Amino acid sequence: MATTLGTHLGPVSGLTHVHLVRENAAARTGRSSDSPRIAVLGTGKMGSAIAGRIAGAGFELTLWNRTRSRAEALEIGTVADSAAEAAGNADIVISSLTGPEAVRAAYLGPSGALAGAEGKLFVEMSTAGPDLVAELAAAVEAAGARLVDAPVLGAPPVVAEGGAAILVGGSAEDVALATPILGLLGTVRHVGPLGSGARLKLVANSMLADVVLAAAELQVAGEEAGLAPDDVFFVIKRLSPLLEARRHGYLENRHEPSLFALRDLRKDLDLAVDMFGRSGGRTPLTAVSRDLIVAEAGTSPDLDITAVIRPYRADEKSDR
Repeated sequence: MATTLGTHLGPVSGLTHVHLVRENAAARTGRSSDSPRIAVLGTGKMGSAIAGRIAGAGFELTLWNRTRSRAEALEIGTVADSAAEAAGNADIVISSLTGPEAVRAAYLGPSGALAGAEGKLFVEMSTAGPDLVAELAAAVEAAGARLVDAPVLGAPPVVAEGGAAILVGGSAEDVALATPILGLLGTVRHVGPLGSGARLKLVANSMLADVVLAAAELQVAGEEAGLAPDDVFFVIKRLSPLLEARRHGYLENRHEPSLFALRDLRKDLDLAVDMFGRSGGRTPLTAVSRDLIVAEAGTSPDLDITAVIRPYRADEKSDR
């Protein structure tokens, strides 16, 4: 049964369990166990929001990004030269990367985060699929460390305000260790054993794809039926409030800056359709959504997912 564990914890409150991680590190290094040191691997849009929230709560923070300048541009914490260095400076290591290959590159090898990882807690927050989590779990266990998977529901601005939902998979003990830090980002929900967060995140992003495509189709269809664009969008967002943040995409055909790029949703849908197919789930609607996302991502991969409205707008113009 899923359990909601907490929200918006401060830098000291609720850290009794996390102190265990810090105390283990202190026993090895002789440093103070007052609060855990955190590393964030990956400073893209989501990783930057996560890092900013944690730094704002007063934690000692080390950052690593494949392109160092992007981590330096945040002007928070210390920037490490490698994932191994970042993890070596931390008790809890959070990763937020673009997909399976990026996660493997960050964790494995002589410069990877698992070099010297014994006793640390790894919190994998990427949308990289359950197979990657299972693969990573074996490597983390072999390194003498712990792992939870904790993908995020919510765009980076929501994370930056502490309003996200964090879907955590792992043992109860490991989730308890991670919760005080993850609680800074929003509501923490323990959704089952390791890998459950990754599976549930693919359900969520499949739903997101279905919603944004239905909204695009019906926004234009409603306008063609003689309704005012604002009135159509009022109804659509009333039924799906998450669309309000993307108003400019549906009403003004503006798809930059991107909150969630088409290329990333395409990657997530590929993982989702594969997972559903192997488990016997029947998802014909999501399969169609995946095909439509793939088509639009092929021409404009960096635009926001609201760009799925462009083919409907183009058809509208060509008919006139």
